[in-house]
Amino acid sequence: MPCSSAIDISDAALDKKIKLTLDDLHLSNEQLTKIMKKMIKEMHKGLGKDTHDDATVKMIPSYVKSLPDGTERGSFLALDLGGTNFRVLLVKIKEGDKLDGKPKIEMDSQIYRMPEDVIVGEGEKLFDHIAMCMADFLKRLDLLDQRLPVGFTFSFPCQQDGLDQATLITWTKGFSAPGVVGKNIVKMLKDAIDRRGDMDVDIIAVVNDTVGTMTSCAFDDQECMVGLIVGTGSNACYMEKMSNIERVDSDKGEMCVNMEWGAFGDDGALSEYRNEYDAHVDENSLNCGKQLYEKMISGMYMGEIVRLVLVKLTDDGLLFGGKGSDALRTRGSFQTSYVSQIESAIPSGMTAVQNILATLDIGAMRHDCEIVIQVCRAVSRRAAHLCAAGIAAVARKIKASHPEQEVLRMTCGVDGTVYKKHPTFSDIMSEKVNELCAGADVAVNFALSYDGSGKGAALITAVAQRAINAEQ
Repeated sequence: MPCSSAIDISDAALDKKIKLTLDDLHLSNEQLTKIMKKMIKEMHKGLGKDTHDDATVKMIPSYVKSLPDGTERGSFLALDLGGTNFRVLLVKIKEGDKLDGKPKIEMDSQIYRMPEDVIVGEGEKLFDHIAMCMADFLKRLDLLDQRLPVGFTFSFPCQQDGLDQATLITWTKGFSAPGVVGKNIVKMLKDAIDRRGDMDVDIIAVVNDTVGTMTSCAFDDQECMVGLIVGTGSNACYMEKMSNIERVDSDKGEMCVNMEWGAFGDDGALSEYRNEYDAHVDENSLNCGKQLYEKMISGMYMGEIVRLVLVKLTDDGLLFGGKGSDALRTRGSFQTSYVSQIESAIPSGMTAVQNILATLDIGAMRHDCEIVIQVCRAVSRRAAHLCAAGIAAVARKIKASHPEQEVLRMTCGVDGTVYKKHPTFSDIMSEKVNELCAGADVAVNFALSYDGSGKGAALITAVAQRAINAEQ
């Protein structure tokens, strides 16, 4: 019997209690539509001058007003901080093949580990570490004495008052370095560079990774007006009419808005859709009560939700003979990568699933493996559907601002390990977005955005540098 039919949720072989447990992870189209409408409402609140402070979705102006037009040239340094790895890149935008007219992009990069004591230690120490990595990279390329424009991808919620001014609102994704929240992170980086005294760089732009993702995709696709990250964290951005951004003085043209949608639901708007596993994940996180939408979607939490469901089924005597293992009961032991590996392994049988469970000291029978696969499917499908509700909200919001277009076609550039490595996440999300946008005269296409945190940040810096040069 093929694996797919053996683990179907309606299969009579599955215990009724297992079905009930998995039902806690199912969201109907009616529920997703309600979530979509709640998101749109929060977007309007975030854009409003008088309602912004009470909005969970902060809709932060990025001050990115233009996307690449193909005339950008030069060498740029890009920094990428958004997790346990910090990356430094040299991005060169050169003249391309005369046949297609597109510029050629060359990149060189180095990844540096962010030690735990730096992630949770004093903020000044964190920026000193970043400056040290920058200097090491430039020294390797013999560029310490060359003045380079810098684009800094800083993938944490910030209030931006200009392209090169960003104040950290809150840490996410396991970071908790004190002395940074409420501070201008560009100034903190400049101070760290000045303390070293061995680099000549000019920080032109501070960029959220989501904005970089959209910009990177827009370089190749002129219809790209939405950016999405589904990786360690989750966030989205899109091009909004300036006239709708009440906290920005100008009403001409468009600007990219960094939604910071991970905090959607922090006011209780998602309470009826959250379950005991979501509550447990939140209670044991560093930022309890915050980023609740993100905690239902992103890679930092997906594996843990699966683990909690497996523990419950084991405690109920429905899985692993009711025994489990100490490893299974250890928080964080079931990695999100296991979810992708297990769902990818389905066509080849249960051996791959058994091997993964063996790393948790569990000897699993076929029936156990079938249940584990179904749990992984349920958790990842819910994440994809929740993400789809958010993107459908964005698509409908954009269409409402462009009533002159009979059918608005747009591309959403996407990056992140969950989107790239999970075997079905992208298809499930895309299908659900189209369902939720039915009748709205909007068509959403998804495209993998290559290296938005690196190439995207450099392109934003290049666009800004082009504008600076034009003014001079």
